Amino acid sequence: MSFAATLLTLYPEMFPGPLGLSLAGRALERGDWSLDTVQIRNFAQDKHRTVDDTPAGGGAGMVLKVDVLAAAIDHAREKRPDCPVLAMTPRGRPITQARIRALAEGPGVTILCGRFEGFDERIFESRDVEEVSVGDIVLSGGEPAALMILDACIRLLPGVMGAASSGVDESFEGGFLEYPQYTRPVEWEGRRIPEVLRSGDHAKIAAWRKTRAQDDTRLRRPDLWERHGGVRDLSASGAQQDSEE
Repeated sequence: MSFAATLLTLYPEMFPGPLGLSLAGRALERGDWSLDTVQIRNFAQDKHRTVDDTPAGGGAGMVLKVDVLAAAIDHAREKRPDCPVLAMTPRGRPITQARIRALAEGPGVTILCGRFEGFDERIFESRDVEEVSVGDIVLSGGEPAALMILDACIRLLPGVMGAASSGVDESFEGGFLEYPQYTRPVEWEGRRIPEVLRSGDHAKIAAWRKTRAQDDTRLRRPDLWERHGGVRDLSASGAQQDSEE
């Protein structure tokens, strides 16, 4: 069974967008994954197909109506009852590579794309919807974030990237950033590829890559370093080295 992606959106014409190209596009053509867009406006009850209203308590902007959202979600769930429903919102939990991998291993995902000032909070109280953020930024809508989520999932589907190891030895897998990469020419503007990478000694190369991954994570993303116990790992390896000496 292929990975099924359902998008609840006011702008279905934004899909597949970049997901119709390159690896994801070829996978879509092969049937490795499927795409279904659902127009949220179709679930509005009035003749004007109104999907938003002014915020309770006053304030700028408009808020997506809970009754319209609920009807759209219920429709999607009826078609794909086994797929989790994600809502793209800066108020959500930051997405992680581990969560992406879990989604990619499942039957698919339904993604609710917000607009305006966001969602009526009661939708999260009444429906099982996972609030997800792609970072500490605010977008005009959830569609670009949904594209990011789907791209991250699709590339992990069996056969999409070719080599099975392509999705394993990279940033965030194992809790660290990926080590630096190089290719020919060996020397460019006076800068050379590190000699260890040209040594042919796979054990030394692996050790160099591990050290660089840890060092870059510690310096560039101290939040990841601390979250995944990098400090403790480094302390433990240092203690072991001291005992051996």
